[in-house]
Amino acid sequence: MTETRGDPRRSRPERRSAARSLLRLWPYVRPVRRRLLAAALMAVLGSLMSLVIPLALKWMVDGPVSDGDPSGVWLGGLVLLVLGSAEASLFWARRALTARPLARVEADMRASLYRHLQRLPVSFHDRWPSGQLLSRATTDLMLLRIFLAFPLTFLLVNSVTIVAGFLILLTQRWTLGLILLAPVVPLVMLCRYFEARYSRAARTAQDRTGDLTTIVEESVLGIRIVKGFGRHRGQERAFATLAGGVRDTELRKADLMGTLWALIMILPELALGAALVLGVVQVADGELSAGTLVAFLSTALALRWPVESMGFLLAITNESATAADRFFEVLDSRPPAGDPVSIPGQRAGAGESAGKGGAKAAPGGGAETAGLRLEGVEFRYPDAPAGAPPVLRGVDLHIRPGETMALVGTTGSGKTTLTALIPRLHEATAGRITLDGQDIAALPRERLRQLVSVAFEDPTLFSATVAENVLMGAEGAGEPELVRALSVAQADFAYDLPDGTATEVGEQGLSLSGGQRQRLALARAVVGEPRFLILDDPLSALDVHTEALVEAALRKVLATTTALVVAHRPSTVLLADRVALLSEGRVTAVGTHHELLHGNREYAALMSGDPHGEEERPR
Repeated sequence: MTETRGDPRRSRPERRSAARSLLRLWPYVRPVRRRLLAAALMAVLGSLMSLVIPLALKWMVDGPVSDGDPSGVWLGGLVLLVLGSAEASLFWARRALTARPLARVEADMRASLYRHLQRLPVSFHDRWPSGQLLSRATTDLMLLRIFLAFPLTFLLVNSVTIVAGFLILLTQRWTLGLILLAPVVPLVMLCRYFEARYSRAARTAQDRTGDLTTIVEESVLGIRIVKGFGRHRGQERAFATLAGGVRDTELRKADLMGTLWALIMILPELALGAALVLGVVQVADGELSAGTLVAFLSTALALRWPVESMGFLLAITNESATAADRFFEVLDSRPPAGDPVSIPGQRAGAGESAGKGGAKAAPGGGAETAGLRLEGVEFRYPDAPAGAPPVLRGVDLHIRPGETMALVGTTGSGKTTLTALIPRLHEATAGRITLDGQDIAALPRERLRQLVSVAFEDPTLFSATVAENVLMGAEGAGEPELVRALSVAQADFAYDLPDGTATEVGEQGLSLSGGQRQRLALARAVVGEPRFLILDDPLSALDVHTEALVEAALRKVLATTTALVVAHRPSTVLLADRVALLSEGRVTAVGTHHELLHGNREYAALMSGDPHGEEERPR
């Protein structure tokens, strides 16, 4: 499946029939199929009980009532009580059988969706609005659970009840039964006519709800920007526009549903009225007993709800089919090749885990292949315009084992993009990258991200404690590793928080300053003592004094690892053994800081603070 950036719905697959869409749920339903079948059987038996009650009424009217037998009337009343109690008990048993297994189905589907989202590449998340994914994981799955619990069962129950009821009606008086059957063909045609229109309206409503979720999420996460620039009125207008769109679509759905329901009710009622008039005439002429007419009308009335509810059930079914399509649109997006299993260490964010075992050397070759090597690497964003040049092209770079390489370049030269290729947050479109001679494309992602740890310029923290945020950088790390990592990152401020390292940092870590968040992200990157360390300008938010302290501690870590550090300031460059200059997507020079400073005019201009350079592509 290919999606357009920012609106993946534009290229979604053609609409399947409701049955085909819902059949895709079978793998999730199969483990609980026996309980669902048992529940459906209970519901069918309960519904058939309602058709036996009119037969008991016929016996009472033509027997004890006509004969003036009070004891027979009491017996008939007891029979009706038993039948009613049995019907209620069977429907209670249906509900009891389905509640727990369907909650399990919903939970399994939600877990499957979340697990799949963790495996999908960063490029997928770049294209999909978060609100669309949230609505699929919540509202759509709730709709599917409701469908499995109610419409799925009652479409079967009502169909069986309607067929059995009409057989009883035809047996009692076939002429009256044919009158009630007359609306069947028009009703089927009406349902087919409204189904397609309701399906389109349901899809539009669910997509617009996803858009609405997106703007709410963005407004909450960006509340500081909204307030800081006084943009609350603009956000309110945007929200009102989207909310108005959802309202209009829901009104369209209500209009379609109301029209369909009215027609479904009117046609059977007209047929029932005609049958009643004809039946009364036949009773008056002595052609039909009063008990038979009572039983006939009671059976017809018992069929009112199964017939009238079919429109409601079909509407929910179509909404559920749309929800299933939206759910599987995400699951049909394929993770990168060579990623057969989900990544347990990525619960907190792709590329930021480095297992404790990552300090061990990966098997490799000789000196020429050891370390981190990029050979002819090229990268183009999947959504780049046709004919646009690649962001990176022909990148060749070798970082020797234990060496720290600084990566510098003008804004827009591709530095951040290059660092994202090493942990495979993006896939190189040409060339190859090796770690100690092993092509990263052939490494399982779990192993790759044990070897490689990343700290991003824009740090992301999660709604967890300080300790949990740092330790998610390494499987099995404990208190000693936490203390060491905080010391390296000069993040001792954590001990002064209200609950120390057990303090919850809040969503996005916004309760901390930018420099504090960046230091915790750096601690997370080094906690597992990774063999390969990628740092994307990790000190940009620090003041000069703190930066000097972090650099002094960081030198000890860099001495035992192979590192690539994106740098913009001379102080950061001085952490490196050598420097690579990236210019217009190519590595144009490699050497020590002093060699490049005196021998490369572009590098000298960068270190002197020359402001000229292209705008970097926002990523």
